[in-house]
Amino acid sequence: MNRIACAAIAAALLAGGCKVKAPSASVVKDPVIATIGQVPVYRSEFLYVFEKNPPAADSTSREKSLREYLDLYLNFRLKVLDAESLGLDTLSTFREELSGYREQLAEPYLMDSSVTANLVREAYEHMKEEIRASHLLIGLPKEANPEDTLKAYQQAKALREQLVSGGDFATLARNHSQDPSAQSNGGDLGYFTALQMVYPFEKAAYQTKTGEISRPVRTSFGYHLIKVADRRPSRGKAQAAHIMVRTNPEVSHEDAQAAKQKIDEIYQRLVKGEAWDRLASQFSEDGSSRNKGGVLPPFGTGNMIPAFEDAAFALRKPGDISAPVLTPYGWHIIKLIEKKGLEPLEELEQTLRQRVNKDSRSELNRTLFLQRLRRENNLTEDASARNFAFSKITDSLRFGKWNYVPEKSLGRTLFTIGKENYPITGFFEYVKGQQEAKPTISPAYYAQLLYNSYVDQSLWEYEKAHLEEKYPDYRYLVKEYRDGILLFQRMEDQVWSKSLSDSTGQRAFFENNRSNYQWGRRVKATVYNAADATVLAELKETLKKPSFPVNNPAFAELNFDKNKTATDSGQQDQLRKLIRAMQQDKSLLVEITGFADPRETEAVSGKRARTISDYLTDNGIDLTRIIIRDAGRFKPVSKTNLRQNARVTFTLYSTDKNAIERSFNSRKPLSLEITEGFFQKGDNEIVDRVNWQKGSHQLDHGGRKYYVDITAVEEPRPRTFEESRGATISDFQTFLEKQWLETLRRRYPVVVNEQEVQAMIR
Repeated sequence: MNRIACAAIAAALLAGGCKVKAPSASVVKDPVIATIGQVPVYRSEFLYVFEKNPPAADSTSREKSLREYLDLYLNFRLKVLDAESLGLDTLSTFREELSGYREQLAEPYLMDSSVTANLVREAYEHMKEEIRASHLLIGLPKEANPEDTLKAYQQAKALREQLVSGGDFATLARNHSQDPSAQSNGGDLGYFTALQMVYPFEKAAYQTKTGEISRPVRTSFGYHLIKVADRRPSRGKAQAAHIMVRTNPEVSHEDAQAAKQKIDEIYQRLVKGEAWDRLASQFSEDGSSRNKGGVLPPFGTGNMIPAFEDAAFALRKPGDISAPVLTPYGWHIIKLIEKKGLEPLEELEQTLRQRVNKDSRSELNRTLFLQRLRRENNLTEDASARNFAFSKITDSLRFGKWNYVPEKSLGRTLFTIGKENYPITGFFEYVKGQQEAKPTISPAYYAQLLYNSYVDQSLWEYEKAHLEEKYPDYRYLVKEYRDGILLFQRMEDQVWSKSLSDSTGQRAFFENNRSNYQWGRRVKATVYNAADATVLAELKETLKKPSFPVNNPAFAELNFDKNKTATDSGQQDQLRKLIRAMQQDKSLLVEITGFADPRETEAVSGKRARTISDYLTDNGIDLTRIIIRDAGRFKPVSKTNLRQNARVTFTLYSTDKNAIERSFNSRKPLSLEITEGFFQKGDNEIVDRVNWQKGSHQLDHGGRKYYVDITAVEEPRPRTFEESRGATISDFQTFLEKQWLETLRRRYPVVVNEQEVQAMIR
């Protein structure tokens, strides 16, 4: 079994792992379907992974699939057992890595998914509309005393009565609002949409009718009065470029005039037809964008200065430019690149879910989830014990200096979660660790806040500690990650690293399997694809020179949607860049590594790597120059972004690049493309069109000029070791893995319980 097949079984174990199933209600007898040495393999454990991708309904197909999968699964278990025998599961590095994954895997179980879904839908509905509103803030600390909270509320309520009675909002905001910006804007916040304000503020604004004033709204900043001035449909997003001349209201009159004259001159030159990119690079004072044609990231309402946004959205079609626009940062000329409306919910759902989980909305989800945990885990509080504990809290708590004297009475149970008792001492230790200087809060109220926080944390930690008992799929998933980490390490040690570092073993394997590595009839050729006769003529003169400089190639990773392995046109555009680089440099070797997200289905990472490999070979890259690696699902780089984890990465082992092509294309893109190497029939359409004889050949095809230089014609022959290195290493890995498994099966005999296998088939 090669690297891909081995890692595929581990990847399969993780498929669908983030779906939260109902808690387990009971435990039934779990038959043993096989033993590995003295270690049993249970039916439920195997079926959990097998039935994620069930075979066809007919029994013949099910039996074949089940037996093949069982063989892979037992090999997987053998490798994990080998890792355990070496104590890899006791290493601190292993424990730290598993702990991190355990925390990540627990996340979907520590929130209410239905609440999240509702919040996502609500946010999307809000995104359909943009609101312009003003607010008046009565500031209040999040942890204010109840009497201070009441006072602030009454003040906000009194101001609202004035506003409802006809008071001018801007005037009252300037006189009473504790938002510093109110002095300059009268409380006007401009237009905003979902996920740009704290959630309670946003929700109240969207619930308030145009022209009306909300009731006092409490947020972490205090109490707000919100007046909605206007509502409009979402403008979507725009992408624009700009040329900027810096100025600000504090500069001298002479400097302000100079800036205005400069931007007007640039604008007139644009109107007369001068190239945007050249003027941007020469004159724009935005250093981050000037060398990129002034291009800015896409933006929507609330992401840029309002004057800039309004000017950009006022442009009608791509390529239109605005007259100079003044913002607090300077003068801008804006060119529209693209405008698009609000995407469908299906396209935004994953991004919105991530943002909702980071937004202040997450506090609502946590609150509702903790309320559910109180019921499910039968939280029982002892009021007398709580009162006794509070009686020990002194005024020193307000200054962050409180401590307690241990005594027997502090062992009293403060509350119970499930069957676990939480004594007063646990609460006191929490208070010691969490207390901060808050002199404006009464000690009694501060103690109550800390007590509430301690109860919530205890509920949270209790739930985390009992997830494996409550959710069988979580228990399986944690075990699978544990085993997957061990498998990955042993495969690295026994197969992958060894196959790359053991040059003697590679050579010996090649010599013993020479018949597997053969060439058909080939030509060694360089194909020059020129835009026109002028480029071709210049190319021929350039080729007469004895040498030219080179630089290093680079290539980015490819990201995929959930469970997708096929490449789209954008990814194929990226792959064609790699193909061109490899065609131009015969020594270039690439390692393709497939990765999967924990929420994806079986073996998707290996399929991605093979898909890319097949695309490269279909487009003329010889398999000897490709190494495939399947990293499975054990190295995610993001906890939330599936596309970042669902990826293929590329490691290039050659640093050569064709400098002639770079030189020609730097002056005018697509002027020249150079492809060189050995070609068999079918590898290259242009090479197939010329006579396979040494010398130069010229032809026209597809409106371009082709110049083919054949330097050698080879009849069929065996490949050399160097020519077969990529394929040899891949096959050598398969050989090493097979040897390793044979050793493990001798050490740990595998015995399959045929009766239980038949029961699973039926």
